[in-house]
Amino acid sequence: MKKYLVYIPLIALLIYLSFFVFIKLSATSKGELAPDFEAELIDGSSFKLSSLRGKYVLLDFWGSWCQPCRSANPHLVQLHEKYSNELRIVTIALEKEKNAGIVVAQKDGFKWKHQIVEQSNLVLLSEISRKYGVVSIPTKYLIDPEGNMLGEMSFNQIDSLMMAL
Repeated sequence: MKKYLVYIPLIALLIYLSFFVFIKLSATSKGELAPDFEAELIDGSSFKLSSLRGKYVLLDFWGSWCQPCRSANPHLVQLHEKYSNELRIVTIALEKEKNAGIVVAQKDGFKWKHQIVEQSNLVLLSEISRKYGVVSIPTKYLIDPEGNMLGEMSFNQIDSLMMAL
């Protein structure tokens, strides 16, 4: 029995890697139409991603419990202030508890309308994050006005693209 215990960590690693590959391979690629979804915004109103066609859309997957996400939030707020006419920001907080995402978003200065909290015990397995192939956070995807994926981008890349418009 003890000789089989050695294989448990290896099996766990293989399962994790298989999951990672499955999520990434099933995600939408650059140039493809962004997967549409419906969700409830934190104000209780319903939202459909395709309703934002005609504007650039930044999907930001984050979590209140994620320190790199919290460190990036001031940059997100700056992008919103700088490009609020051309760019719609949709934040998707991946949380175990819904209120945590709402409280932290307010504290960090999120003033845009399109804020979603996806509640799940396994946060990276939420429905929206699976559609986009999110395997870590923070992750940002830019979508063009026609609804096509421009891909995962950094703040600098998004800023450069928006300045060029």
